[in-house]
Formats: sequence, structure tokens, C-alpha cells
Amino acid sequence: MKNDSLDAASVKILSELQKNGRISSNELAEKIGMSASPCWRRQKELEDNGYIIRYTALVDRRKLGLSVVCMAHITLARHEEGVVKNFEEAMRLRPEVVECYETTGNADYLVKIVVADMDGYHDFLHNVLVKLNGVSQVNTSVALREVKYETALPL
Repeated sequence: MKNDSLDAASVKILSELQKNGRISSNELAEKIGMSASPCWRRQKELEDNGYIIRYTALVDRRKLGLSVVCMAHITLARHEEGVVKNFEEAMRLRPEVVECYETTGNADYLVKIVVADMDGYHDFLHNVLVKLNGVSQVNTSVALREVKYETALPL
């Protein structure tokens, strides 16, 4: 199976699994119009080839008291290998950081942070971010409300 050439059945499998990762093999096969064994083999092939990374549950952050979403645009003073590596590793290790992207433009990174309240973000900003070696600037936008949140990729 090649990265750039998924057939219609594979696309249907991925689409259904993005909607419901707990669907049974039989239900999945029925929904996409295949028999169960070939459908299961195709799903396994998608897993083996890295199209399906893992199965997970989507948890409502608000139910956990995580009501604040911040987008931090972070600029590094230096782009030496050690500085970049340490920054990226620090972002990977922080539970508040749910997404981190190296970007083009005015900032070097865009980091999505989820916390309970502004005190939580203040603590993260002052006790973690600005203490990291090489961080020279942090500009933060705070989400007022969530307009769209989608995990399914367009297929």
C-alpha cells in the first residue's frame, strides 16, 4: 500500500474509523460494503503501514475543568541544535502542551496549551516557558470560545 494511492475501500475504512474507533470488524465491513475478513485484513494493513497510528478516546476537556485554551507564538533567540532540541523535548514532556508546531513567519513555534484557568497559564508561562534556554519571546492568544474542534482528517 503506497502513501499516495489509497483505494476507495481504504479511504472508507479510514473515514469510518475516524468517526468511531471502537466499531467492530463486522460493523465496519457492513458499513463499507465488504466481507469481514478482507475488511479486517485491509484495516490491519492500514495499521501496519502507519496510516492508523493508534486508537484513542476523545475526552471533553471541560468535564476535566480544563476551560482555557491558549495559543503561544514562541520565538527562540538562537537556533543552535541544543537549544532547539531542548525546547522541543520540553514541549513534548509538558502535559499542558497538546500540540506544538515549528512554523514559518514571525514566530518559530506555535504551541497549543490547555489549562484549568489563567492562573494555570501564568504558572506555565513563568515557571516553564520563559525559563527555557533560548526562548526570547512569547506572544499568547487566549481562545474566547471553541468554534470548531475536529480530529478527523479530510480524506
